[in-house]
Amino acid sequence: MSPRRERRELPLALGIVVRLLIAFAVLAVVTHTLARPFVIPSGSMEPTVMTGDRVVAQIVGVDGDDLERGEVIAFAHGQTWQAERIHEPDALKDAVRTVGDVLGIGPSHHAHTVKRIIGLPGERVSCCDEQGRLLVDGQPLDEPYVEHEIPFVQGERDCTDDGPLSARCLPEITVPEGSYLVMGDNRSNSADSVAACRGRTGEQECTARFVRGDQVVGTLWTRWWPLPPGDALRD
Repeated sequence: MSPRRERRELPLALGIVVRLLIAFAVLAVVTHTLARPFVIPSGSMEPTVMTGDRVVAQIVGVDGDDLERGEVIAFAHGQTWQAERIHEPDALKDAVRTVGDVLGIGPSHHAHTVKRIIGLPGERVSCCDEQGRLLVDGQPLDEPYVEHEIPFVQGERDCTDDGPLSARCLPEITVPEGSYLVMGDNRSNSADSVAACRGRTGEQECTARFVRGDQVVGTLWTRWWPLPPGDALRD
């Protein structure tokens, strides 16, 4: 009989470290190329997505330059939508955020917001027609996903000069190339692209904010909490 070969094993501590590094590497690959988990922090998308929902955004197959109207996206930004990243002055917290950047979970140098795409690059968005509908290139949108809409009463509170303006009213806004105009489904409580433009009409100036294609992390895919799991977008 041949002598038994002695099996060489890594020391316990080193073995644990190696396994953890492998697990972290796999996690980083998944969250940067396939899918990434998010927690919905506010009610701006209710009832489509509820506050506190744990959802997963699909990354694979999502092209930030080729999105469609109606898609619900998660996008990254700093303290403001225009800022590239969050500045963290504390060295320890900054290190923790760096780890989050690598792993794709936990605190990171980016905040993430979830909204629905309304205006595509080059389109003109305004509000409202006589029925209070949002217009894109002059055509009204059918938006069955909006449940908590801003009040609009034709002849009493609308977008004419005959009475008080509805906060639903918007002057015409042109979406820049390479960017998207996004809104929350909970229109009465959403700090979205047109928040600074509401209650204005005609030539009144306002500053809309947009989401660039390279800010888009992914499109909402599935919900894993609360149970039972299901589509991230509720009916």
